Amino acid sequence: MATFLYRIGRWAFRRRRLVGGLWLGALVLALAAAAMAPSGEEEDLSMPGTESQKAFDLLDERFPESNSQGAEARLVFQAPDGQRVTARENKAAVQDTLGSLDGGDQVASTTDPFESGEVSEDGTIAYSTITYTEGAVDLTASTKSALEDAANKARDAGLTVEVGGSALDSEEEPGGTTELIGVAVAAVVLVLALGSLVAAGLSLLTALLGVAIAFGLVSALAVPLGLTSTVAILALMLGLAVGIDYALFITSRFRDECARGSEPEEAAGRAVGTAGSAVVFAGATVFIALVGLGVVGIPELTKMGMGGAGAVALAVLVALTLVPALFGLFGRRVLPRAVRKAAGAPRRGAGNFATSHDDPAGDRQSIAAQPAKGLGTRWARFVLRRPVAVLMVAGLGLGAVALPTLSLELGLPGDESKSVETTQRRAYDLLSEGFGPGFNGPLTVVVDASKSADTRAAANQVVKTVRGVDGVASVGDPVLSRTKDTAILTAVPKTAPNSGETKDLVHAIRGAVSGVEADTGAAILVTGTTAMNIDISEAMSDALIPYLTVVIGLAVLLLLVVFRSVLVPVKAALGFLLSVGAAFGVLVAVFQWGWAADLLGIEQTGPVMSLMPILIIGIVFGLAMDYEVFLLTRMREAHVHGASPDEAIVSGFRHSGRVVAAAAIIMISVFAGFVGMSSPTIQTMGVGLAAAVLFDAFVVRMAIVPAVLALLGHRAWWLPRILDRVLPNVDIEGEALTRRVPAAETVPDATVAPLPAGRHRG
Repeated sequence: MATFLYRIGRWAFRRRRLVGGLWLGALVLALAAAAMAPSGEEEDLSMPGTESQKAFDLLDERFPESNSQGAEARLVFQAPDGQRVTARENKAAVQDTLGSLDGGDQVASTTDPFESGEVSEDGTIAYSTITYTEGAVDLTASTKSALEDAANKARDAGLTVEVGGSALDSEEEPGGTTELIGVAVAAVVLVLALGSLVAAGLSLLTALLGVAIAFGLVSALAVPLGLTSTVAILALMLGLAVGIDYALFITSRFRDECARGSEPEEAAGRAVGTAGSAVVFAGATVFIALVGLGVVGIPELTKMGMGGAGAVALAVLVALTLVPALFGLFGRRVLPRAVRKAAGAPRRGAGNFATSHDDPAGDRQSIAAQPAKGLGTRWARFVLRRPVAVLMVAGLGLGAVALPTLSLELGLPGDESKSVETTQRRAYDLLSEGFGPGFNGPLTVVVDASKSADTRAAANQVVKTVRGVDGVASVGDPVLSRTKDTAILTAVPKTAPNSGETKDLVHAIRGAVSGVEADTGAAILVTGTTAMNIDISEAMSDALIPYLTVVIGLAVLLLLVVFRSVLVPVKAALGFLLSVGAAFGVLVAVFQWGWAADLLGIEQTGPVMSLMPILIIGIVFGLAMDYEVFLLTRMREAHVHGASPDEAIVSGFRHSGRVVAAAAIIMISVFAGFVGMSSPTIQTMGVGLAAAVLFDAFVVRMAIVPAVLALLGHRAWWLPRILDRVLPNVDIEGEALTRRVPAAETVPDATVAPLPAGRHRG
């Protein structure tokens, strides 16, 4: 692999204009396709095979007239203190408000709360449902403006009016202040890590180009593939984070090669052949983990995984081709000014990179003689002196942070999780106040009586049974389908949709109606948004351990091939578990317990979104392997050239410690930048991923890994002979380059002359 990528790096360096033109063309095409594509619609989560999904499918078949794709809005009216909404003046204001909407553009129907009984028992709150002919994303600005004007008209009459429903839903748009702050932090870290504005700008530019292409493709495919805004934002988040990191790793290696005397083209080839090999492996692990989300069986999760995987694949391709092409444009200007000035000074091994790598004794000598310069070297030597203490402190610390995970509760956010500053949240609160906390999450009971003798009798028996279940506030009269073989009825819980009591109620109803099924022969299914959320959350909980097992197994297998060691993969997998567990602990503490919630702008605590644990496991698995590969590659490189285990650890930190730390800070800042978005899904994802990267990079990889390697010594790199014979050699350290591709080798190219040191050709 190293030799193949080496040649790709040199080819891209020489053909820089062609490579740059191709990527620029891809960007233009992706953005043009996105601009011409229609907007996608936000879809409800579904879980094929669950009882609630089967019921939804049955309703689509038996009640096609109720399967409207149009958006809905709820205008919720509250009378002034001491008054009733049914008073003559207030009633007239409500009816005038609804009259201004009835018959309006894209309005299908409005309900009169005084005729349909949509008034609270105390008469202070009423609501009207407005149904539209189009989905939320297709509602025009004038239609939404008319809704807001109607609400303001009632407010002018003295009523409190809030608007709920899907009509005001909009796709979350990236590009806010917090995301820009994250990019700005990444830029500063790049400058500090690389010591060159050119190098920092190169890494940032290539990452942004890859992200722009990925975002354009997701937007263009939103309608045909049913991709939501969450898919696009995940692609943006992951593409930006890994894109910057991958460019940073290759640029850092290019800088090292140039500083050792290699010509820019040779340095580009070696950077792509060595660091690029690690990038390919790291990207492949993220890609596989994200694509593997499809096995869970939730279409939305599958789409999120595919979108993120596509963005990561693009980031890898950009890093392997566009980054070395830009090396060809900028040459040694990628290096810090001080290094460029010192380039002509004589030094050991200058101009012949292969010499030091072909001389294990010399390499051992250089490592042993290396002074304790740099924080990475000093930290590595500190860990080597106190490995047991470092391991105990780091392991117990992560274990303590992970303890809240034992209280993890899963759910799906609704309007109750939105900010109290939004009208949707205030409408939710008013409906809860007037009609009970369960009103916002009604349950739909579907009676399939196609094999029953009497549909009406079966439905009435279900009504009687459900009314007798403890926790049910009310049950509506059954409604029969046109074919008279199916009935539906609505049951309103006494408790809020995301409460544990409502979850127990769903199971209690399903258990209670089983006797009716035996008596009547009808099939009875409980569904509704609340029931669907409960079913999805339980499915996620059931799938968590199997998915984690698959991911851990994959990690061990891949690292076994890459590092040709048995204990290194096991250690990496256990460290991954620690970082993921600690990240889950942070999610529980913040989103369930409310710790630091005000600081992060989270106003409502509740269950952690049910998709998050599996999604975070998939993403963090790949990112954790990134740092493992980049850090241990240099350690193994030194070890195979004869360095002692301790010397190899110091060498790995000396070469990669600062770069890995910079990459982690960049990724944390990018993920944290999305915490400021209003979507609970994106907020949870941002906090979880930022915490996971923080723990994995700075505690697991920087502390636990060197401590364990120090304690294991030579045993860390032990591999049974039988495995040594059967495992493929992927050569991620680039050993083949020192044997097959001498430093002085040039690849003939009649169109490009060798670049003089310190100069570049644009």
